[in-house]
Amino acid sequence: MKKIAVVGSPNVGKSLLFNRLTGAYANVSNYPGTTVEVTRGRAKIGENEFEVIDTPGMYSLLPISEEERVARSILLSERPEVVLYIVDAKNLERMLPLGLQLIEAKLPVILVLNIIDEAENIGMSFNLGHLEKELRVPVAATASTTGRGIDVLKGKIEDFTRSNRQKSG
Repeated sequence: MKKIAVVGSPNVGKSLLFNRLTGAYANVSNYPGTTVEVTRGRAKIGENEFEVIDTPGMYSLLPISEEERVARSILLSERPEVVLYIVDAKNLERMLPLGLQLIEAKLPVILVLNIIDEAENIGMSFNLGHLEKELRVPVAATASTTGRGIDVLKGKIEDFTRSNRQKSG
């Protein structure tokens, strides 16, 4: 089954977004050999069924904590078809370094500016097309608490997996 890894720093809404993608079905277990919990669920996006993995919070691909080691291991050993890099839109600049590490590692990244509603409420705005052009990855804006942007994100996942299949096949 194709995999989607949900990654990002703690407190950016990864688990809420995971729940929006998977609905009620989730399986929480400890990652083998650790006490770190990893949540897995299933999502149907377009015609494809995905295993969605909610990884522990991380700040860097160069792990310091056990949680970061587990998240990195999932990214490198399970080779997900899509890596949703979730950031708090209010703190995009501070969170971009990990995004750049993921992109430089040639992982299949979609950048998700989450908590977009709060960012807009304090006067922030984003040119998603410009971000896509500069980073060379798809970008979506979501508010996982309300579900805003989830359908657009699903469309981006569908388009991304289709174009990656065409490149490799």
